[in-house]
Amino acid sequence: MTESHSEHLPVLLNETIAALSVKADGKYLDATFGRGGHSRAILAQLSDEGRLLGLDRDPQAIATGKQLAEQDPRFSIEHCTFSTLATAVHSRLWQGQVDGILMDIGVSSPQLDDAERGFSFLKEGPLDMRMNPNAGISAAEWLATAEMDDIAHVLKTLGEERYGKRIARAIVETREHTPLTTTTQLAELVDKASPSREKHKHPATRTFQAIRIFINNELDELTQALEQALDVLAVGGRLAVISFHSLEDRIVKRFFRDQARGDDLPAHFPITADQLNQRLKVIGKAIKAGEEELAMNPRARSAVLRVAEKLA
Repeated sequence: MTESHSEHLPVLLNETIAALSVKADGKYLDATFGRGGHSRAILAQLSDEGRLLGLDRDPQAIATGKQLAEQDPRFSIEHCTFSTLATAVHSRLWQGQVDGILMDIGVSSPQLDDAERGFSFLKEGPLDMRMNPNAGISAAEWLATAEMDDIAHVLKTLGEERYGKRIARAIVETREHTPLTTTTQLAELVDKASPSREKHKHPATRTFQAIRIFINNELDELTQALEQALDVLAVGGRLAVISFHSLEDRIVKRFFRDQARGDDLPAHFPITADQLNQRLKVIGKAIKAGEEELAMNPRARSAVLRVAEKLA
C-alpha cells in the first residue's frame, strides 16, 4: 500500500480505477484501505445507490476510515485483516454481489514514515513492524527468542537475502549480550554482517522486508484473501491486486493463471473448455507505474497491478 509521503497519493490510481470498471450503483470492497486514496477515487465514481466497504487491520487507518464514513454514507469501514474479507462481506449480505475488489498489498508510506511503527531502517524507532500494534508479537520479541536457523530461513525465503545465515548468526550472537530493540540497531548489525552491497539499496532492505512479511503473515493473508474474493465477487466482478514484492506478485499471477485455466486435467481427457470450471478471465497484462508517476513517487517503482474478472 505504498503512497507518497507528502499527499499519500495511492499508487497506480488511474489504472486501478479503470481496471475496476466501476458501476455507479455497484458494491465495492477496498480490502486494504490504508489512508483511503483508492477508496475516495472509487466513491467519486459511485452514485447515491453505490456502496463501498473498506477493511484494514491498522488502527490508524481505521481512524481515517471512520472519519470518511461520517462524511459519506455510501462508505463503511471494518477493522480486520483482509484474509477475513468473506466474513465482512457476509455480514452485509453481499456475498456473490460485489462488483469489484481492490487489494493493495504491503506496507503504506504513512507506516514507513512513522518511526514509531518500526518499519523503516532509516529512522530510529522501536523494532515493532506490526501492522496492528495491538495484535501478535513484535519483531523485537521474535528476534529475541527465535532459533538461528528459523531466522535464516525467513531472511532467505521471504527476503531473498543471500547473506541470511550470516545475518541470523550475527543477530543470535548480539542478543546474548545486547537486546535488539530498535530499528537502527538491527540496520547497523545487518550492515556489518553483509560482506557486499547492492547498488542503490541499503544492506538492511531485504532483512527488514523479510521480517515484516513474517511478523504480519503477509503471504498467507494474501493467499486466503484471493480464495475468498472468488466467492464474494459477482459474475463479471473485477479483482484488482497491486503488489510490491516478487513473492506476492508470483502468488497473484499463479492464482489468476490457475483460476483462468480451470480444472487441471490430462490433455487427452474428453471434456470441453466450458466444462473446466474456469472461474476467472485475466484482463490485460501486468501494469506498472509510468515515468510521470515514478518521478512523483519513487516508491511506486516496484508496484505491479494485475486484474481479473470473475466468469462464474
